[in-house]
Order: sequence, then C-alpha cells, then structure tokens
Amino acid sequence: MEKLMYMMMIEKSKTYNKMTKQAVMEHVENIRKLDDEGKLEICGVFKGYPGMAGMYILNTKSREEAEEICRTEPLVTAGYATYKLVGFQPANRENNYLL
Repeated sequence: MEKLMYMMMIEKSKTYNKMTKQAVMEHVENIRKLDDEGKLEICGVFKGYPGMAGMYILNTKSREEAEEICRTEPLVTAGYATYKLVGFQPANRENNYLL
C-alpha cells in the first residue's frame, strides 16, 4: 500500500479580513516549524478563489498527525480560518505514476 499525503485546504472565515499582524506572524512561524520538521511538502496562497485562503501539502506518518497539524494551525485556533483535510496518493516517477 502506498503512503498517502494530506492536503489542508485553508478556508477564510467571516473574520479573516480582521486578521492581526500577530496572527500572521504565528502562522508563518508554524509554517517554518513544519518545514524544519520535514512535515511540510509545499504551501501557498490561492489567488482568485473566493473563500479560499491557501493550502498545505503535508508529509505525515498518519491522518491523525495531519489532523492535529490542521487543528493547531494558528489561523484556525484564532478563528480566522477553517480547514478541510484531504488525503491523496501522489503519482511520481518512483511509483510509475500509479500505473
């Protein structure tokens, strides 16, 4: 069985536009921490998609670990965002693009 990765879709809440500088700094520190721990494959901001803020692609050992990362994301804990967690199996050269 192939290892899954997880995508955290970060959705704007009604208070997203009231986000403080402190919340942004905590969010960026969290990104750095996840990257340093090897749990963040890539992240970014969505442009032109109303209601969507951005996403993380997480490289974790389990869905439970990915869920914990989502629950403790500073934008989520502060109420500026919500999230959806989606598991997916990457297609790449090492697994012959899932053939």
